[in-house]
Amino acid sequence: MDLNDLIESLEEKGVLKLVLVKKALKTIDRRKFVPMDLQNLAYLDSPLPIGDGQTISQPYTVIFMLELLEPKKGESIMDIGYGSGWQTALLAEIVGEAGSVYAFERIKILCDLGKANVSKYSNLLERVKFFCQDASSGLPEQAGCLDGIIVAAEVREVPSSWRQQLKIGGRMVYPRAGAICKEIKEDAEKFSIATYPGFAFVPFIKEY
Repeated sequence: MDLNDLIESLEEKGVLKLVLVKKALKTIDRRKFVPMDLQNLAYLDSPLPIGDGQTISQPYTVIFMLELLEPKKGESIMDIGYGSGWQTALLAEIVGEAGSVYAFERIKILCDLGKANVSKYSNLLERVKFFCQDASSGLPEQAGCLDGIIVAAEVREVPSSWRQQLKIGGRMVYPRAGAICKEIKEDAEKFSIATYPGFAFVPFIKEY
């Protein structure tokens, strides 16, 4: 199975529709984000282990969430739980030179792995700021400035800081209670929400 097979499979499943997401999927090779001994499996639509009990997520799930997020050129996106770095690199490719990605990961071995993997695309590095820390507080200095937030671990409750940091019209996509949720910030206090059940994620761990 090669990249074209994966793209065709995702399109047949109805999950890959946005032009920018499809272009990024073609440009950012998933094979560069999986361990050497698993690279022959890189284009399967399944999660793969990357160390410390963690995985690079199933392509279907990553693309499903990116399509819900609807990232655009020039936007600022917070990426929580970057792991292998694949989704971070996809986002950096999508937002382009004028955009920014703020990538959080709390597991040290994955902090280093993900950053090293993204660095295989040297043009993307200046668009990404990496944070090896808990993401519960997000980016206080970005209050009201983020276009999007995407979360790779299941949350029990969404930290209020994340909602505060979204601008009006901003989108947030995250897993909760076996579903993927999308919130849109309608105004300072109002958020619309849609849920898409049938997904499983590792839990988001908050440091106290």
